[in-house]
Amino acid sequence: MSELAEKLAAGIAEMGLQFSPEKQQSLLGYLALLAKWNKVYNLTAVRDPLEMVTLHLLDSLSVLSYIDGKSLLDVGSGGGLPGIVLAICLPDLQVTTIDTVQKKAIFMRQVKGELGLSNLQVVNARVEEYEAEPFELIISRAFSDLNLFMAFSQHLLAEDGRWLAMKGVSPQQDLEALKVKSKVYPLSVAGLEAERHLAIIEKF
Repeated sequence: MSELAEKLAAGIAEMGLQFSPEKQQSLLGYLALLAKWNKVYNLTAVRDPLEMVTLHLLDSLSVLSYIDGKSLLDVGSGGGLPGIVLAICLPDLQVTTIDTVQKKAIFMRQVKGELGLSNLQVVNARVEEYEAEPFELIISRAFSDLNLFMAFSQHLLAEDGRWLAMKGVSPQQDLEALKVKSKVYPLSVAGLEAERHLAIIEKF
Protein backbone atom coordinates (compact mmCIF):
# COMPACT_ATOMS: atom_id res chain seq x y z
CA MET A 1 0.00 0.00 0.00
CA SER A 2 1.32 3.44 -0.92
CA GLU A 3 1.96 6.15 1.66
CA LEU A 4 -1.03 8.11 0.34
CA ALA A 5 -3.31 5.07 0.56
CA GLU A 6 -2.11 4.33 4.11
CA LYS A 7 -2.70 7.91 5.24
CA LEU A 8 -6.18 7.97 3.71
CA ALA A 9 -7.15 4.59 5.20
CA ALA A 10 -5.84 5.57 8.64
CA GLY A 11 -7.65 8.91 8.54
CA ILE A 12 -10.93 7.30 7.48
CA ALA A 13 -10.65 4.78 10.31
CA GLU A 14 -9.77 7.47 12.87
CA MET A 15 -12.87 9.46 11.84
CA GLY A 16 -15.07 6.38 12.33
CA LEU A 17 -15.95 6.08 8.64
CA GLN A 18 -16.03 2.98 6.46
CA PHE A 19 -15.55 2.80 2.71
CA SER A 20 -14.97 -0.05 0.32
CA PRO A 21 -11.47 -0.45 -1.17
CA GLU A 22 -13.01 0.65 -4.50
CA LYS A 23 -14.21 3.97 -3.07
CA GLN A 24 -10.86 4.59 -1.40
CA GLN A 25 -9.20 3.87 -4.75
CA SER A 26 -11.53 6.38 -6.45
CA LEU A 27 -10.64 9.01 -3.84
CA LEU A 28 -6.94 8.40 -4.52
CA GLY A 29 -7.62 8.54 -8.27
CA TYR A 30 -9.25 11.93 -7.80
CA LEU A 31 -6.29 13.07 -5.68
CA ALA A 32 -3.84 11.98 -8.38
CA LEU A 33 -5.74 13.99 -11.01
CA LEU A 34 -5.90 17.01 -8.70
CA ALA A 35 -2.14 16.89 -8.07
CA LYS A 36 -1.38 16.42 -11.79
CA TRP A 37 -3.65 19.19 -13.07
CA ASN A 38 -2.65 21.52 -10.24
CA LYS A 39 0.83 21.88 -11.74
CA VAL A 40 -0.68 23.65 -14.76
CA TYR A 41 -4.10 24.89 -13.67
CA ASN A 42 -3.35 26.10 -10.13
CA LEU A 43 -6.49 24.51 -8.66
CA THR A 44 -5.31 24.59 -5.04
CA ALA A 45 -2.56 26.25 -3.02
CA VAL A 46 -1.76 22.86 -1.46
CA ARG A 47 1.03 21.23 -3.47
CA ASP A 48 1.95 18.15 -1.43
CA PRO A 49 -0.33 15.14 -2.14
CA LEU A 50 0.11 13.92 1.45
CA GLU A 51 -1.19 17.27 2.70
CA MET A 52 -4.02 17.04 0.18
CA VAL A 53 -5.18 13.81 1.85
CA THR A 54 -5.77 15.71 5.11
CA LEU A 55 -6.68 19.19 3.90
CA HIS A 56 -8.89 18.13 0.99
CA LEU A 57 -10.08 14.51 1.20
CA LEU A 58 -10.46 14.03 4.96
CA ASP A 59 -11.68 17.59 5.44
CA SER A 60 -14.43 17.01 2.85
CA LEU A 61 -15.31 13.65 4.42
CA SER A 62 -15.80 15.29 7.83
CA VAL A 63 -19.28 16.52 6.76
CA LEU A 64 -20.45 13.13 5.48
CA SER A 65 -22.75 12.33 8.42
CA TYR A 66 -24.62 15.63 7.88
CA ILE A 67 -25.51 14.89 4.24
CA ASP A 68 -29.07 13.62 4.42
CA GLY A 69 -30.70 14.70 1.17
CA LYS A 70 -30.92 13.37 -2.37
CA SER A 71 -29.62 16.45 -4.22
CA LEU A 72 -26.69 18.72 -3.36
CA LEU A 73 -25.18 21.83 -4.94
CA ASP A 74 -21.54 22.66 -4.16
CA VAL A 75 -21.04 26.42 -4.68
CA GLY A 76 -17.59 27.69 -5.64
CA SER A 77 -16.42 24.11 -5.88
CA GLY A 78 -12.99 24.98 -7.32
CA GLY A 79 -11.23 21.67 -7.86
CA GLY A 80 -14.32 19.77 -6.67
CA LEU A 81 -14.23 20.18 -2.90
CA PRO A 82 -16.23 18.90 -1.20
CA GLY A 83 -18.60 18.03 -4.08
CA ILE A 84 -16.55 15.43 -5.94
CA VAL A 85 -15.49 13.70 -2.71
CA LEU A 86 -19.16 13.45 -1.68
CA ALA A 87 -20.16 12.21 -5.15
CA ILE A 88 -17.56 9.43 -4.92
CA CYS A 89 -18.63 8.30 -1.46
CA LEU A 90 -22.40 8.75 -1.82
CA PRO A 91 -23.39 7.28 -5.21
CA ASP A 92 -27.13 7.79 -4.49
CA LEU A 93 -26.60 11.53 -3.96
CA GLN A 94 -27.06 13.72 -7.05
CA VAL A 95 -24.22 16.24 -6.84
CA THR A 96 -23.89 19.43 -8.89
CA THR A 97 -20.66 21.43 -8.63
CA ILE A 98 -20.59 25.01 -9.83
CA ASP A 99 -17.66 27.37 -10.36
CA THR A 100 -17.19 30.57 -12.34
CA VAL A 101 -13.66 29.65 -13.45
CA GLN A 102 -13.75 27.68 -16.71
CA LYS A 103 -10.49 25.77 -16.17
CA LYS A 104 -11.81 24.46 -12.84
CA ALA A 105 -15.01 23.27 -14.51
CA ILE A 106 -12.96 21.60 -17.27
CA PHE A 107 -10.93 19.78 -14.61
CA MET A 108 -14.06 18.62 -12.75
CA ARG A 109 -15.56 17.30 -15.99
CA GLN A 110 -12.34 15.38 -16.62
CA VAL A 111 -12.65 13.79 -13.16
CA LYS A 112 -16.30 12.91 -13.82
CA GLY A 113 -15.28 11.14 -17.05
CA GLU A 114 -12.21 9.35 -15.73
CA LEU A 115 -13.88 8.14 -12.53
CA GLY A 116 -17.26 7.42 -14.16
CA LEU A 117 -19.24 9.58 -11.73
CA SER A 118 -22.74 9.36 -13.23
CA ASN A 119 -24.20 11.18 -10.18
CA LEU A 120 -22.06 14.30 -10.80
CA GLN A 121 -22.97 17.33 -12.90
CA VAL A 122 -20.48 20.15 -13.45
CA VAL A 123 -21.64 23.72 -14.18
CA ASN A 124 -19.47 26.65 -15.28
CA ALA A 125 -21.53 29.71 -14.26
CA ARG A 126 -22.14 32.34 -11.61
CA VAL A 127 -24.38 30.80 -8.97
CA GLU A 128 -26.64 33.87 -8.81
CA GLU A 129 -27.35 33.49 -12.55
CA TYR A 130 -27.77 29.70 -12.57
CA GLU A 131 -31.27 28.26 -12.96
CA ALA A 132 -32.09 24.68 -11.97
CA GLU A 133 -34.51 22.50 -10.05
CA PRO A 134 -34.17 23.38 -6.33
CA PHE A 135 -31.62 21.44 -4.30
CA GLU A 136 -32.22 19.88 -0.87
CA LEU A 137 -28.71 20.84 0.26
CA ILE A 138 -26.38 23.66 -0.79
CA ILE A 139 -22.82 23.42 0.53
CA SER A 140 -19.68 25.52 0.24
CA ARG A 141 -16.12 25.54 1.54
CA ALA A 142 -15.26 28.67 -0.43
CA PHE A 143 -17.53 31.47 0.80
CA SER A 144 -16.12 33.64 3.57
CA ASP A 145 -19.30 35.75 3.71
CA LEU A 146 -22.29 33.70 4.88
CA ASN A 147 -24.74 36.43 3.89
CA LEU A 148 -23.52 36.42 0.27
CA PHE A 149 -23.45 32.61 0.15
CA MET A 150 -27.14 32.48 1.10
CA ALA A 151 -28.22 35.50 -0.95
CA PHE A 152 -26.58 34.25 -4.16
CA SER A 153 -28.01 30.73 -3.89
CA GLN A 154 -31.38 31.25 -2.19
CA HIS A 155 -33.31 30.75 -5.46
CA LEU A 156 -31.73 27.29 -5.80
CA LEU A 157 -32.64 25.97 -2.34
CA ALA A 158 -35.77 23.85 -1.90
CA GLU A 159 -38.40 25.15 0.54
CA ASP A 160 -37.40 22.68 3.25
CA GLY A 161 -33.74 22.69 2.20
CA ARG A 162 -30.64 23.66 4.17
CA TRP A 163 -27.40 25.48 3.59
CA LEU A 164 -24.21 23.82 4.84
CA ALA A 165 -21.31 26.22 5.32
CA MET A 166 -17.89 24.70 6.04
CA LYS A 167 -15.84 27.11 8.13
CA GLY A 168 -12.66 27.29 10.20
CA VAL A 169 -13.51 29.07 13.46
CA SER A 170 -17.13 28.93 14.59
CA PRO A 171 -19.34 31.42 12.69
CA GLN A 172 -21.83 31.58 15.59
CA GLN A 173 -21.61 35.37 15.98
CA ASP A 174 -22.08 35.97 12.24
CA LEU A 175 -25.14 33.72 12.25
CA GLU A 176 -26.65 35.48 15.27
CA ALA A 177 -26.19 38.82 13.48
CA LEU A 178 -27.99 37.43 10.43
CA LYS A 179 -30.87 36.24 12.65
CA VAL A 180 -31.22 32.92 10.85
CA LYS A 181 -32.26 29.56 12.28
CA SER A 182 -29.03 27.61 12.42
CA LYS A 183 -26.81 25.19 14.30
CA VAL A 184 -23.02 25.00 14.36
CA TYR A 185 -21.25 21.66 14.72
CA PRO A 186 -17.52 21.14 15.39
CA LEU A 187 -15.91 18.90 12.77
CA SER A 188 -13.16 16.40 13.48
CA VAL A 189 -10.60 15.97 10.71
CA ALA A 190 -7.94 13.28 11.26
CA GLY A 191 -4.46 14.78 11.33
CA LEU A 192 -5.67 18.39 11.42
CA GLU A 193 -5.03 20.56 14.47
CA ALA A 194 -6.91 23.60 13.17
CA GLU A 195 -10.52 24.32 14.09
CA ARG A 196 -13.20 23.21 11.63
CA HIS A 197 -16.94 23.82 11.92
CA LEU A 198 -20.09 23.20 9.92
CA ALA A 199 -22.97 25.67 10.05
CA ILE A 200 -26.35 24.26 9.02
CA ILE A 201 -28.83 27.00 8.15
CA GLU A 202 -32.52 26.60 7.41
CA LYS A 203 -34.17 28.50 4.57
CA PHE A 204 -35.75 31.74 5.72
